[in-house]
Amino acid sequence: MQAHGGGLILVNNTYYLHGENKLDGSAFQSINCYSSQNLVEWKYEGKTLSVGQGASDLATGRVVERPHVLWNEGTKKFVMWMHIDSSNYGEAKAGVATSDSVCGTYTYLGGAKPLGFESRDCNVFKDTDGTAYLLTEDRKNGLRIDKLSSDYTKVETMVYLFPELYTYEAAAMIKKGNTYFLFASDQSGWDPNDNIYTTATSLKGPWATWQNFAPKGTKTYSTQTGAVMQIGETVMYMGDRWVGSNLMRSTYVWLPLTLSGTTATLNNKVNWILDVANGGKQVDPPTETAYEAEASSNTISNGAKSASCSGCSGSKSIGYIGGSPNGKLSIPNVSSTVDTRTTIRIHYTNADKTQRYAVVSVNGEKYNVAFIPTPDDNTPGTAALTVPLKKGAVNTIEFEAYNGGWGPNIDRIMVPVS
Repeated sequence: MQAHGGGLILVNNTYYLHGENKLDGSAFQSINCYSSQNLVEWKYEGKTLSVGQGASDLATGRVVERPHVLWNEGTKKFVMWMHIDSSNYGEAKAGVATSDSVCGTYTYLGGAKPLGFESRDCNVFKDTDGTAYLLTEDRKNGLRIDKLSSDYTKVETMVYLFPELYTYEAAAMIKKGNTYFLFASDQSGWDPNDNIYTTATSLKGPWATWQNFAPKGTKTYSTQTGAVMQIGETVMYMGDRWVGSNLMRSTYVWLPLTLSGTTATLNNKVNWILDVANGGKQVDPPTETAYEAEASSNTISNGAKSASCSGCSGSKSIGYIGGSPNGKLSIPNVSSTVDTRTTIRIHYTNADKTQRYAVVSVNGEKYNVAFIPTPDDNTPGTAALTVPLKKGAVNTIEFEAYNGGWGPNIDRIMVPVS
């Protein structure tokens, strides 16, 4: 998905994700919208803002970042706030747009410096009484909480200023009971740092001393705060794992966030299950079985062959999948203890600067899968694919060409046992 730096909104039991398209670098391309009912399987709904959409702020080469959407009950409009800037980040404005539908085309209303102050990384927060706020990084003065107008399209007053100069950005807020939790990042460019949080019982303060919510030195598991969202009984941290040298390689890290009293705690997980249909309960994930791509039981054909990969399990991968020969890899006897729909993880490498594609077939059902670049052909990345599996060791998973192009090198697949 290309939806970086954004956030979720729930509408009629469906979650919508708005975010930045970084497919061709940092300059504005579009704000994309995706939908999901389970936060695992996502559908691309379309572009909500695009280059040249009737405003100079949205022109080629501009910066449009951090889109976040609110629903306004009074106007029956969806309201999007975002960071608007020149290519050198010299303007530092906040922009606003509205739409009648959550993933429709938004009408851009304009951009300005809120109350005359700089605004870069921004977010929004809607309180339990319906009042909405803009969280905005004013680099000359500090992180601000600004109250929005009743239609959410204008900034009315400043509520609080955190006067730490040149410091905090990428703010996100959630309220639990009577306590507000505000999360933010230090400023370190595209590189991660130990993100922090503070709490208060009033947006006007006093606010507690900032502190880490992930273990010190983990750099928030190599992420930057993007959003914090209540999903039923679970609070979910949404972080961006930026890759500044090639932004389309940036990925997402979503983890359960524990809020207890005035303490926030984030622990890392390889994978976890959020049962959206059952009130947002957390469920322990099943164990996984690894199937090596180079195993002798597999069928490797049409020019596909083993390649050296120092970071891969077994120090090997299967490359030359696809291309004009249509190299193929077939992994048989994949097992599940039940008939189920589950998410498999594909470990792969792709040393190109752009994503490669492959057709992945599961028991004959075909999926077109994008594999974003990895650092090199010795450092595997992971792609996830949700598929139906049959009970027993009777499943076959195959990789082949998509439109005649080369696919990734495959290290192994990880398959839940149940």
